[in-house]
Amino acid sequence: MNPIGLISMQYARPFTAEHFPLFGQMKALGFDFVELLVPEPGELDIRQTATALKDAGLGVVLAARVNLERNLSSSEEKARTAGVDYLRYTVDCAAGLGATIVGGPLTGNPLVFAGRPPAPVAEDERLARLERCVTGLKLAGEHAAGTGVALAVEPLNRFESDVLCTTIQAMELLDAVDHAQVVMMLDTFHMHMEEASIPEAIRLAGKRLVHFQANENHRGFPGTGATDWVAVFRALHEIGYAGPISLEPFRRNDDRFGVPFAQWRAPHEDESDRLSASAAFIKSHITLTEHRR
Repeated sequence: MNPIGLISMQYARPFTAEHFPLFGQMKALGFDFVELLVPEPGELDIRQTATALKDAGLGVVLAARVNLERNLSSSEEKARTAGVDYLRYTVDCAAGLGATIVGGPLTGNPLVFAGRPPAPVAEDERLARLERCVTGLKLAGEHAAGTGVALAVEPLNRFESDVLCTTIQAMELLDAVDHAQVVMMLDTFHMHMEEASIPEAIRLAGKRLVHFQANENHRGFPGTGATDWVAVFRALHEIGYAGPISLEPFRRNDDRFGVPFAQWRAPHEDESDRLSASAAFIKSHITLTEHRR
């Protein structure tokens, strides 16, 4: 069965050594790995973190954090160089932790979380962005070669990225990069907004898919939203997907007028029962959709 994981920011951001006891709690709730945000320098000691993960019997996938200063898509050489350096750093962190996947919007150019509105792009600049991303991902892929670490590019919705939003766009990018270490991840939260059919997008990704985030359309707990999970998992079975599946159900129970849902908020209550049920929900769908009958 696919390993099932939970994002570290379900509990805390930043995630530091004081949160290591949570690894054991995640394991007890039925999770097989943690999707850990790539630690910024000084946030975590890689060796100590690897030990804590091993002691808890928990695997790890890394989630990259890009910004405008480390941005493969940028027209500024300094930002592009910093973007490549950052991806190399994430690979080194992964190797130190025993992780085999670094995922996220590796192409850069964040929108809402960078406070930057989208703007029309001339055709020459669109093509230049593609070329910059291809060059940067090839360089990062070369650094990952021989480490066993894959760099999984994630399409985001139109409000969070203006360079990579759909699976078709990701396939075009990966075709151009053409590097074994540069592959794809998908997130159903973003797919709800951008894909005509989530199952068809999964089938399109095929063997290039190495990481999957199973999130509701409203980022709540699985089964509480509009996602057709039977169709999703049938598609994953059809492409023979055996990789990790992680959950990010960090929408909090707070629907007061004016609360900014786009901003992360720490948990204000114990969510253990719902997290355990979420892990079981996903595992049941993996099992029950193996066959159509």
